[in-house]
Amino acid sequence: MSEEMPQPAPNPSPKKSVAVISKPGRSELFEVLPVLEKWLLERNYTVVFDQESAAYFAASDVLPRSDLGTRSPDLALVLGGDGTLLSAARAVAKMGTLILGVNLGTLGFMTELQLADLYPALEAIEKEQYIVDSRSMLSCSVVRGGDVVTTHAALNELVVSKGSIARLNHFELFVDAEFVSSYKADALIIATPTGSTAYSLAAGGPIIHPTLDAFVITPICPHMLTNRPLVIPDTSRVELDFAEGDEPAFLTLDGQIGFQLEPKDRVVITKSKAKVQFVSPPRLTYYEILRSKLRWGER
Repeated sequence: MSEEMPQPAPNPSPKKSVAVISKPGRSELFEVLPVLEKWLLERNYTVVFDQESAAYFAASDVLPRSDLGTRSPDLALVLGGDGTLLSAARAVAKMGTLILGVNLGTLGFMTELQLADLYPALEAIEKEQYIVDSRSMLSCSVVRGGDVVTTHAALNELVVSKGSIARLNHFELFVDAEFVSSYKADALIIATPTGSTAYSLAAGGPIIHPTLDAFVITPICPHMLTNRPLVIPDTSRVELDFAEGDEPAFLTLDGQIGFQLEPKDRVVITKSKAKVQFVSPPRLTYYEILRSKLRWGER
């Protein structure tokens, strides 16, 4: 009777990596972050912190937030508010990183998970008991004299407005090379479905379900009463022309990145190839979040 061959030992599962991104100025993080690092390391994760996190404790591995994507983390753990989440999304979205947002801010529309639920959520993710909410981004390029001078991505929206002088902007809007309209307004917002519940909503734009493939173009205080928000497919190429303008305008993305525009610049907006992958335990639906955060049904 032949002797059985010994079975090879199973390959150990590869380490997973976590990037931790924190909101500045939150005193509770002095206590939270050291415990979080210990918890992750005990479970064989590699952990890297952004520089904002390193202000709270002696983190073992630190990178500027903009460089976290170079580590291709499996999970980005965001401790902050929606602003911190927007910044994190731009940093790691291209790598397909899952993003878990924990609310330390005020409204917390996207970061609905509370700090008390952090470890149960991490344990659920370890067991692969989670859902992924994929959100589209927009890509914005500034064209000057035929050359692209800068390109950025945004999860919520881009806004074109005047710098410091309270005068009307004059925009010409083109969609897929077809002239749509001239706008005279304080500003113009082009938002994703995720951004439809942010600045665009405050300016009178519609709420767009995040699974829809659309952009919404919302003028702020338009000079013409007939100018209304416009919803278009996100497969469109949107162009804003300032050829008739004689004063510079200002471009803002997600309320965090700013760029001075010059007369005759053209802003080109398309759907980004990257998508943001939010991860959460199976809990609140989109409509439950709307009711809770926007206080629907309350007087």
